[in-house]
Amino acid sequence: METNTFSQQTQSAIIPDIKMRYCLYARKSTESDERQALSIESQVKEMLQIAEREGLEIVDIRRESKSAKDSNNRPVFKELLLDISKERFNAILTWAPDRLSRNAGDLGSVVDLMDAKKLLGIRTYGQTFSNSPNEKFLLMILCSQAKLENDNRGINVKRGLRTRCEMGLWPTCPPTGYFKEKRMDRKCECIIDEKRAPVIKQIFEKVAYEKWSGRKLYHWLRFDLNFRTELGKKHLSLGNIYRLLENTFYYGTFEYPRGSGNWYQGKHKPIITKELFNLVQEQVKNSQLVRKENIEFAFTKIMKCGLCGSGISASEKFKKLKNGDFNRHIYYGCTKAKDKNCKCGYINETDLIKQLQKLVDKLDFKKTLIEDKIKLEIKRFKKFQNMIVGKSNEIKVSDVDIKNYIKFILKEGENQEKRELMKCFKSRIKIVKKSININ
Repeated sequence: METNTFSQQTQSAIIPDIKMRYCLYARKSTESDERQALSIESQVKEMLQIAEREGLEIVDIRRESKSAKDSNNRPVFKELLLDISKERFNAILTWAPDRLSRNAGDLGSVVDLMDAKKLLGIRTYGQTFSNSPNEKFLLMILCSQAKLENDNRGINVKRGLRTRCEMGLWPTCPPTGYFKEKRMDRKCECIIDEKRAPVIKQIFEKVAYEKWSGRKLYHWLRFDLNFRTELGKKHLSLGNIYRLLENTFYYGTFEYPRGSGNWYQGKHKPIITKELFNLVQEQVKNSQLVRKENIEFAFTKIMKCGLCGSGISASEKFKKLKNGDFNRHIYYGCTKAKDKNCKCGYINETDLIKQLQKLVDKLDFKKTLIEDKIKLEIKRFKKFQNMIVGKSNEIKVSDVDIKNYIKFILKEGENQEKRELMKCFKSRIKIVKKSININ
């Protein structure tokens, strides 16, 4: 307490005529070595007792749970600094210096306010920092020490993870088909999940030997087996299934971090063989090549199935003509992600566009957004005309018929233009048995 009294006397000597108006700032610590620190409300309670005992005027109380490790990551702290710059208050009451900053950016902002004489003092549980060179220097040392602890902690964590990998232990949550036992003699070891591991093996076998697609696997897992993950108790999405098929962990080796090129031999028991894994990769690779050859369709990811609520996918078919040419047809239909027995049916893109054109008068769209786009296109076209004929006239755009423009783009526009146009619609478009409905 003698140190605090001395600091207060020093503070009064430096700023004798200015009344200190404090903002109480409490931040919850998220660092692992401070888990036993006081909670936010406990900090507020303790600091209010100090304020009452020492007669400090508290103008406001701010609470925040964001970490101070990264700069510009705390909205409440940013508002606090802004209010200090506006001279709403001129002092901060907080539990410890590291509650204010654990990074150089935020520390610099605090010191800049002190240099500008807008922040006159910082009061903590055990210390007081006034706007004097020595006390500002001490504040910077304490906050820099907190940053050093953060940096060292990150290095230590990475070293620990690397050591686990070298021991053949997967350092994070295990993939579906494994779990980690909470036993000291098996710490961090991945144990076979006897309930789900056989299903994981079947997934690889069905792709390798029966040439199953990802969509067929998805329906089998969700509707036939009601297969769920151990963590989160959720169904596997189609994307999760493809990531599962590419995971080398299942045959015994793993890369950590992913994409780093650092490979390790796992200590866990494999679910499949490397030969089976390679067969699956060949099958997946071939199916991906087919998908890459397909162009991006105009109306996918924009409409929904009106019967089951699933997304709408597209496929193209080629019909050979007598003269040897081919006619290309694009069909849109339900993905059946939510109901594998959905009877939505498929609609040809030509019929889809005709129905959309007929419904333009009923569609609700963002008028301003479309108008701006139309005017921009007309300006570009007229500018091009002027360049060709050598004119430099001022380009003016008169009112245009928006609905006719929409009909034209739906019929003659490029796929990207159609997609951008569909994003301007406020109405929800759904397909129900080859017909377009508007909600």
